[in-house]
Formats: sequence, C-alpha cells, structure tokens
Amino acid sequence: MRNHARFKSRWGFILASVGSAVGMANVWGFPYKVGENGGGAFILAYLVFVCIFSSTGLAAEFGIGRRAKTGTLGSYHTAWLSGGSKIKERIGRYVGWLPLAGSMCIAIGYAVIITYVLKALINSVTGTLMTVDTAQWFESFSLTNYSVAPLHIIVVVGTLLTLLLGASSIERTNKIMMPIFFIVFLILAVRVAFLPGSSKGYTFLFTIRWEQFLNPMMWVFAMGQAFFSLSMTGSGMIVYGAYLDDKEDLVSSARWTAVFDTTAAFVAALVIIPACFAFNKDVASGPGLLFVILPEILQGIPFGQFFAIILYVAMIFAGTSSLQNMFEVVGESLLKRIPALTRKFMLIILCAVCLGAGLHMEPIFKWGPWMDIVSIYIIPIGATIGAISWFWIMKKDDLMDEINKGAIKVHGNYWYLLGKFVYVPLAAVLCVVALFKKIAF
Repeated sequence: MRNHARFKSRWGFILASVGSAVGMANVWGFPYKVGENGGGAFILAYLVFVCIFSSTGLAAEFGIGRRAKTGTLGSYHTAWLSGGSKIKERIGRYVGWLPLAGSMCIAIGYAVIITYVLKALINSVTGTLMTVDTAQWFESFSLTNYSVAPLHIIVVVGTLLTLLLGASSIERTNKIMMPIFFIVFLILAVRVAFLPGSSKGYTFLFTIRWEQFLNPMMWVFAMGQAFFSLSMTGSGMIVYGAYLDDKEDLVSSARWTAVFDTTAAFVAALVIIPACFAFNKDVASGPGLLFVILPEILQGIPFGQFFAIILYVAMIFAGTSSLQNMFEVVGESLLKRIPALTRKFMLIILCAVCLGAGLHMEPIFKWGPWMDIVSIYIIPIGATIGAISWFWIMKKDDLMDEINKGAIKVHGNYWYLLGKFVYVPLAAVLCVVALFKKIAF
C-alpha cells in the first residue's frame, strides 16, 4: 500500500481502534442514555448488543479492509465484486461514497465539539471557568459566529498533523492518548465517589428496573448506543483493518476493542452520573452536561480546577482520536482514487474542506442541526449499506476466508449466520427508526 505503513503491533492497532470508538458517544452519550432509559436495564441491554455487534459487524469491517488492502471505496468495490456479477461490480464502485461522505460530514461537526472542549480546557487552566456563571459562559461562545475560530483551526490542523505518517503516527499517538484517557477518568471516578450523595448515582446505575425491558425504545436506544459507540458506520473501522497484518485474529481484536470501549463508557458514567446525583443535576442534558453542569459541579468541590483540567484533557484525547479516524478514512480513499496525490497535499485538502464548512457552523444552533442530519440520515443508511454488503452481497467463502485468516479459533456457520440474520436486521431496524422517527443516535 502507498503512503502509509501498517500497524506495528496488535495492541497498537487495538488502541487505535479504541481511540476511534471512544469519543463523545462515551463521555456524554452513554451517561445521557443511561439516565434517560432506566439505569441498569439499559446497561444490560447495551452489553448484549455490544457482544453481538463487536464479534460480527466490527470484525467484518476489519476483515473487508484487510482483504481489500484499502479503505472505504476500495473495500465496497471488493465486496460487491465478490458478489459475482457485472451489475454488482458497477454498483460497488459507487456505493461506498455515502458512508465515506458520512465520515467527512461528521468530522466537520465533530471538530466544533472538540473546539468547545479546548475552550473549556484553556479556561480551566486560567481559572476563568471556576468563577463564571457556567450557563452564561457557554452561551458567550456557543451562540456567536466565529467566536472560537482560532481554537477551531488549532484542533483541525493539529489533528491532521498527527496523520502525516499514516498508521505509524496514528498508532503512536493513541498509545499515549488512550492510556492517559483511562487514567484520568479513573482519578475522577475515585474523587466523585467521595462526594456526599453520590451513592444514589451508583444505586441508579446498578439497579435493574425490570419493567424497563418492556419499553421497546429502551432496546432501540441501547442498540443505537452500542452500534455507534463502536464506530461501526460502514466506513471508519475499515481503514484500520486495511493497515492490519494477516496474522492478526480479527474477531479477537474486535472483542478487545469492544472491551476497552465499553470500559471507557462505564468509567465516564461512574464520573458523571454520581456527580449529577450528588448535586441534584439532570444527567440527561446533552452538550450542557459537559459545558454547564459539570463545570458548575467542579466549582463546588475542593481542587475543582485541577479536576476540571484533567477532565477536559481526557476529553481532548478522546475527541482527537476519533477525529483522526474520520480524517484518515476520507484521506486514504482520496489517495487510492488519485494516485498522483501526496499525503501532505491530501491533508491540506481535508483541512480546507473541514474549516471551509466548519468555521461557518460554530454556533450550537448551526452545528447541532448539522449533526442531527448526519446522524439521522447519512450514518444509519451508510452503516446499513455496509452490513448488507459484507453479509448479503459479498461471497460467504471470501468473507470467511478473511475472518479465519490468523484466527486462533476457526469461525464457521454460527458466526456467519449471526452476522447475516441478527446483525444486519438490527442495523436495518436502527436505520428505519432513525429515518421515520427522526432520532439521532
């Protein structure tokens, strides 16, 4: 492959995959969904879906990338070409553009969110965040055009610079960012445990209210959280599979990715939910949870400034590692389609596109609807197209050959049927619910 190296170690690959998966969906999405959907019952349902999706869909995305030796566009072409007809081969040349566009579109909005986090980090370091009315502080930049433009440029350019060496630089940065993320949140979780009233949060988290299992939307939200928390968008994880050695066990690597991703979600919940209960705050507050409620809580505890700094450092690492993946999947496909393009010039193109669109949507009333459109329409459709491509279009023998390449335990019909008749229908259900109920997961 041109313009990048392979991952040098299995754990480097897993940490990069965890970095892609761990992001705002874990830091505020998981606690938010747990708070809205009954605590322990939601967690149990979420774990069921994580087990199914990681072992089938995530492993398949790794596998098709490794088989094609390239990212989104080439992988879809490979899968549809395997289907064995000229019509499928032609469709395969174009069908990957939608999930690829989804990665670029979500990167544009995601960069704004990370910019907000960088703003919070800087104000935590200066101490400003410890004395302001947090609601007014958040409104001062989230409702104004170009209010965080310099920081926005730093986020986009800084993330793109980590991609100069392709897989090598992605691996190196995530070997640093992901361990620090976990350490920081563990420190915060220990601190929150000593807050008066935090025990109510743990009770809420770990008490299973059995009546919640009768609520179909609880299952739908748990499914959506598991699906997108694992970054299974029909695009993102494919490119990391393309950088993976043939000797690696795909299903095992997918499961380890899920273990660390789920651990990150739980650690974030152990910080946010007990803290909200201790201060009688609403855990289901979306962006306000990170930029209004949590800063207000930190203002009221000893050494709050220190804990604010480490909180936002961890969130910067989580967000940047996810943004890395979004940029890399688009950039790799550009390199594949345009052989004369160099990696440096590709990164310049991505910078121009991301900032050209993103700088105009910094206020929350602009990037919020943008992210809703991407999450409701583009991402679910793209993810469903991916699921169908791997398990219904691609020849079974070709997929199984890749899944079992390097596998310690050979996978057979059970794995394939679980993917084809459980994973794919569940992806389709999420897509239908998103489209017809206008729900952004």
